[in-house]
Amino acid sequence: MGTNETTQGHGNGISRRSFIGGMTGVGALAALGLAGCAPKAAGSAEAEAATSTTGATAVADNNAVAVDDGSAAITVDWLGAPPEVADGDITETKDTDLLIVGAGNGGMIAGAYASDQKMDFILCEKGTEVGATRHWFNAVDTKPFTDQGYHTDRARIHGEFARYSSGTCDHNLINMWMNESNDMFEYVDQYMSAAGAVVIADEFEMPGGMGATPFYTPSGEHHYGNAEGGRDGVPVRNELFEKVMNDNGYEISYSHELVKLVTDDSGKVTGAIFKTSDGYTQINAKKGVLLTTGGYSANPAMLSALSPITTASVTALGYNQNNEGMGIKAALWAGAVKDITSATMIFDRGLVAPGTTAGYTEESIKAGKPQFPGNGQFNPGTQPFLKVNLRGERFALESADYDYLPHAAAQQPGGVYVSVWDGNFGDDVQRFHTLGCSAMTRQMAAGMKKEDGTYDLDAYFEKELADGRLQKADTLDELADKLGFDADAKKTFLATCERYNELFDNQEDVDFGKEAYRLSELRTPPFFGATLGGTLLTTIDGVRINADCQALNTDFEPIEGLYCAGDCSGSLFSGNYPDQMHGVACGRTMTEALHVVKKLANA
Repeated sequence: MGTNETTQGHGNGISRRSFIGGMTGVGALAALGLAGCAPKAAGSAEAEAATSTTGATAVADNNAVAVDDGSAAITVDWLGAPPEVADGDITETKDTDLLIVGAGNGGMIAGAYASDQKMDFILCEKGTEVGATRHWFNAVDTKPFTDQGYHTDRARIHGEFARYSSGTCDHNLINMWMNESNDMFEYVDQYMSAAGAVVIADEFEMPGGMGATPFYTPSGEHHYGNAEGGRDGVPVRNELFEKVMNDNGYEISYSHELVKLVTDDSGKVTGAIFKTSDGYTQINAKKGVLLTTGGYSANPAMLSALSPITTASVTALGYNQNNEGMGIKAALWAGAVKDITSATMIFDRGLVAPGTTAGYTEESIKAGKPQFPGNGQFNPGTQPFLKVNLRGERFALESADYDYLPHAAAQQPGGVYVSVWDGNFGDDVQRFHTLGCSAMTRQMAAGMKKEDGTYDLDAYFEKELADGRLQKADTLDELADKLGFDADAKKTFLATCERYNELFDNQEDVDFGKEAYRLSELRTPPFFGATLGGTLLTTIDGVRINADCQALNTDFEPIEGLYCAGDCSGSLFSGNYPDQMHGVACGRTMTEALHVVKKLANA
């Protein structure tokens, strides 16, 4: 899998003025589908009621979402008006050729390359350190793959992007990524290999799951290990690129919070204004501004308005909490147009305690800082074990892409589901053979294998068992009680487990069509149950761009002086991420950012 951001820092909450627009308190948030996350018993009437809304429907555009709660229309202005900053409030003015905003995966490769070229540039970052590195990235027809005889079917990549985006992608932008991703890889590799890292390129096919359809496009996913294939001693790419900048005599301007872009009378973007501890700083950029500011996953107003299925299915945050969509908002204030449809990257790994439901918690809403109930990723959540809803029913094909189960659960009681496995977990995950970052489960399980061939599952799940998020029992009946199933829901759960054993025995899933080798039985104690929702990693819809990564205006013409790369940019994704094209989001982010700097270096 590839995406642009991971968890870091603490969120700043939301502005009630920009979010509610005439409504206040929890009731207003509930009308937007934000309330309803207090713990409830699995299978109970309260759990089902927790997902009910007020009958609200929403239609989003670039500026606001109109919500009809059955009685009156409410406008929620997530964009708002650009802040007013008087000339007298600007305490410092700087001039440069290129201004890069955001020190994440895109900004850091841009800064490193610009520093190598001795360009006149400034890189500003909202936080106090570089953004978290996404280690998996996709590139087309690089030497590590071509040396093994593998060449990418580019027509199939076009087809996969078009299929996933329902045709909203920009094929010229796809071509740019494919044509220039090898240059991006070689630039990354020269520094990573010099630091002792070894590129790993070992995925050529998807043996099962929805990726095994004829649509599946084998990926060019790259990541790095040490000489033994492990992670010890492997440099963190973004930190390494900061060292490159420092060695070349450049420093990142930290604690620079983007306020808005600066434009001239013609609409050309000529710079940006930042809020710092010393007041407002204006940076004028002669050649252009490159936004690499990430998405809007940490902005509840934007997320609820633009992607309600996300807030209905997510139980854990995995995003950089600096990613509040400021780059997107600043670009729109400057005349840019955004993707019409939303797209998010959700992992099916949001482990929470039994009784927890999806969405922002009531407590955090009351505090004015909406947060999801959990944090981080429980990697085994992706494994295709039996998964049931809070009624104890199997409801979806478990051998599926990462966001399919959370999306399906959004239409189920509580927005969550329960994954169940038995003492054969270790052998099962080896047989399932999932790829991408999901493969870490089988790799880590292999490390827990004992001399007698069994696996030390208590050690593997030590943390989750200790904090109560994962449940363990000697019988399925006892496990049902621990998971909160009661009355009819418990009966249904036990019957579903029995039915699943029948399917395993027959080695044919006539109910949902799962591959035989990804079926498993539930007979060998101990038994485990995990309550899951989605872990939100990032949003991947943003400002429409062309093949040169120029931001487009509402007439779909380039805005002079404004460029976007990575998760703040759009034109590629719609609805969700093409999960089986592992690393493509980070790969396109770095390729886009490098493309812009190369273009401006020669301007």
